[in-house]
Amino acid sequence: MCTVVIQVPADPSRPVRLLAVRDEDPSRAWDPIGPWWPDTYADVVGVRDRRAGGAWLAADPAARRLAVILNRADVLPDDAPALSRGGIVLDAVAGSPPTGAPPTHGFNLVDVSPGGVRVSMWDAATLRTVDLGPGTHMIAHDDVDDPRTARIRRWLGEFAAAAPELDRADGLQPWLDVLQDTAATPATDDAAIIRDNRPYGVPTLSLLVCTASVGTGGVDLAYGALDVPGEWNRPEMA
Repeated sequence: MCTVVIQVPADPSRPVRLLAVRDEDPSRAWDPIGPWWPDTYADVVGVRDRRAGGAWLAADPAARRLAVILNRADVLPDDAPALSRGGIVLDAVAGSPPTGAPPTHGFNLVDVSPGGVRVSMWDAATLRTVDLGPGTHMIAHDDVDDPRTARIRRWLGEFAAAAPELDRADGLQPWLDVLQDTAATPATDDAAIIRDNRPYGVPTLSLLVCTASVGTGGVDLAYGALDVPGEWNRPEMA
């Protein structure tokens, strides 16, 4: 139930901007952005899931690629055998996005490359893809810009209104300002972005924030962890 906001420029010489909030079980350990896969993905950096070894978000700066994955409802029973979704992120950054029938639970994969921005959506029955056009987009556990998702319905317009400010010297701070504003919504509210999902039967809370600019100069990626899961503090992005 993570959240991703992405700005696709009308001018392809301008960078793609991305803000991603990760929701996960706080007891599932992770590593911050780093080069955690030197033997298999030597040029890739990302946020690693220690349990399965894959990535939630990863980037190859030299190739100007970035991918981030979000959980999505699917048709499989919760206890159905399935591979970790973190490998899909690493494959996508290596230039091999998912095809066919991935042997995983449902996901939404945001894949940024020099060719554009694509979202792959898998519900364990059908894999669909959509190329994002210019503008501000938002995705969580449903489709892209889906008004059925309360946080998209409530906040997409706010992020879109702040998008013209993203070229300021302070980078993605205008979107972090909007994210801070969203924290006035209680973390258990369906419209919240900084979330406590336990009332919905899911043991996940918002844990960290990543921002990225992906353009001709490579990938400028920053990471900040929340001091307390599910509670907003303005993280130091580094």
